[in-house]
Amino acid sequence: MVFFKTSVTVIFILISFTSFSQSKIDKILTEISTATSANRIESDIKKLVDFGTRHTLSDTVSTTQGIGAARRWIKTAFEEVSKDCNNCLEVSFLGDLVKADGRRILTDTKIVNVLAIQRGTKYPNHYIIMSGDIDSRVSDENDFTSVSPGANDNATGMAGALEASRVLSKYKFPVSIIYVGLSGEEQGLYGGKIMAKHAKDNNWNIIGVLNNDMIGNVEGIDGVIDNSTFRVFSEAISMESTEKERASMRYYGGEVDGPSRQLARRVDKITDDYMTNLDAIMIYRLDRFGRGGHHRPFNDAGFTGVRIMETHENYNRQHQDIREENGIKYGDVLEGVNFEYAAKLTAVNCLTLASIAAAPLAPENVMIAGAVQASTRLKWEAVKDENIIGYKIYWRDTTSPQWQYSRFVGNISDYTLKNIIIDNYFFGVSSVGENGAESLIQFPRKLIPSGM
Repeated sequence: MVFFKTSVTVIFILISFTSFSQSKIDKILTEISTATSANRIESDIKKLVDFGTRHTLSDTVSTTQGIGAARRWIKTAFEEVSKDCNNCLEVSFLGDLVKADGRRILTDTKIVNVLAIQRGTKYPNHYIIMSGDIDSRVSDENDFTSVSPGANDNATGMAGALEASRVLSKYKFPVSIIYVGLSGEEQGLYGGKIMAKHAKDNNWNIIGVLNNDMIGNVEGIDGVIDNSTFRVFSEAISMESTEKERASMRYYGGEVDGPSRQLARRVDKITDDYMTNLDAIMIYRLDRFGRGGHHRPFNDAGFTGVRIMETHENYNRQHQDIREENGIKYGDVLEGVNFEYAAKLTAVNCLTLASIAAAPLAPENVMIAGAVQASTRLKWEAVKDENIIGYKIYWRDTTSPQWQYSRFVGNISDYTLKNIIIDNYFFGVSSVGENGAESLIQFPRKLIPSGM
């Protein structure tokens, strides 16, 4: 009997510890991982397809056809989400006039984005962004009258942003989240350029941009059918890197550790942790070979950004007139979209957005030292936030794509990893909140001055 009572006590303690050790953010992310609806995404995609064409130069006056009707409907959809969360979203248009370029903008055209901002409770001017594209096109990039459904490219990304707003607006986060439909992508990434400039002009602190462009196709041109993987494209280093910083990479590393690459690693890690039968494939490239997406204007402006998309593209369903030739069907129509797959990739976005929006700000000015020594020292500027419980140091083999090792070091800003030789690893530091959420990992870009 004594042994039985002791066992029950031990079991009770173990259960209590397990329950206690599950962080608040872990519970939220577990909820979010299964909260997206394939049915809602399907409904939104069908609505976008029903506008006939969403070409950048198409009708802006009609209430049922063209890009004007599409963007007004998107704005209304965001406003409906906001109404359900007690007006928690700031919904607006953001646009500018783009002059004719004689190539893809044949006449002066107003490019209009649709933004929905879920304002952060603690860091309202820090943003994590999810974008999809509003516009569509057919074979002729200047054909703005033919039917252009754009079901996968890119009603899926736009529907994903709408669905993410429905899921995440049920929660409050310290950092602001922006859900946005960007226009003019097919004509030259104009919507992203307009928004990136607006962010610069208004001193927005953008933590990262998740650009979703084609997240619904599972049947590739290569004959592969795959609903269990997706790609994350990310540039190596920030466009704001100085010549001195680039030169130092020859000796100290970091050429694959720019901010966008760290964001890609977060997407990969969170997919592994919370998604079932889904794997993120990190592609060490800004975008597909010779092609572009709406994260690029943000990267060009020095902001962190990645592209999330399907693994196996079907080019017969991209930028094509709707037709059938030699038994092959062309055109970006609804039949080419897998709504369950789009919902899974939307869930990945929701998880990434929430994990970053719930986290404290990242440490700044991370420095490193340890040349010809047995140990590695890291030093950083502590974040002024009463909800931070400390910092975590990460390290990995120099050839490893993902962080392999970590150590929580407490609420300090200077730590030495004993007997971890600096030459053999790459290192990084993140902030950890009391809710368990972590900032993006920051790679050290400077050496600790001698005597410091």
